[in-house]
Amino acid sequence: MGESVGWVAFHIWRERRHICLVNLAQCFPEQSERARRALAKRHFAALGRSVVERGILWWSRGERVARLIRIVGSEYWERAHKPVIFLVPHFVGLDAAATRLNIETEAVSIYSRQKNPVINELLIRYRNRFKSVTLLSRQDSVRGVIRALRNGIPFYYLPDQDYGARDSVFVPFFGIPTATITGVSRIARLTNATVLPYVARMLPGGRGYEARFYPAWHNFPSDDPVADARRMNAFIEERVLEMPEQYNWVHKRFKTRPPGEPSFY
Repeated sequence: MGESVGWVAFHIWRERRHICLVNLAQCFPEQSERARRALAKRHFAALGRSVVERGILWWSRGERVARLIRIVGSEYWERAHKPVIFLVPHFVGLDAAATRLNIETEAVSIYSRQKNPVINELLIRYRNRFKSVTLLSRQDSVRGVIRALRNGIPFYYLPDQDYGARDSVFVPFFGIPTATITGVSRIARLTNATVLPYVARMLPGGRGYEARFYPAWHNFPSDDPVADARRMNAFIEERVLEMPEQYNWVHKRFKTRPPGEPSFY
């Protein structure tokens, strides 16, 4: 059902289809236009499935959610020096990863306040289904995040979107100078937190998700926030190449360009 929703969206959601195809052309110029279009269709199918499956994530019992989403690499979390920043790139399974983690631990996270108050209330309610999650608006300062981390509460952080030129540096992402925030290294330095990547992969055939912890980053943060941002983008690139249809290609990842460069979109 979800993949059918995604197929329809690909054909009628022209603006996002255009953004997706532009992003793929920038990141995979070696592929033919036909191959990139086929990849875009697979992405929309995965995106549609992830939206429909939110019904399971938001309303099913914890036992069903735990069966649907299998955690891999939990030993990295158990061994990590606390506090922890969970580094969560924007793949289609990020809500599944968040819901599964919510069964295990409380957390703090940042979200974009929705214009519709009903949707905003639903978002907050269902992200607090099992354990307490403090959701801070992106429009607020990071003081609440710093305070939570210093109290030992993990931070669920999604830092790989284009948030504008402020607090960003231009570092490569698939060879393209990309506005990338330096929040991961800055917050880790202020709180002495461990950065622990956490990525959910959507499994084929409706078999659910695999939420994987990766080894904690050693020698992070460094003395160079630009190098830290480059390291983050390189890690995300590796995961994208493993499951290219599952990255969030409908976001204007390259919206902010270096001075003098025209818009890609």
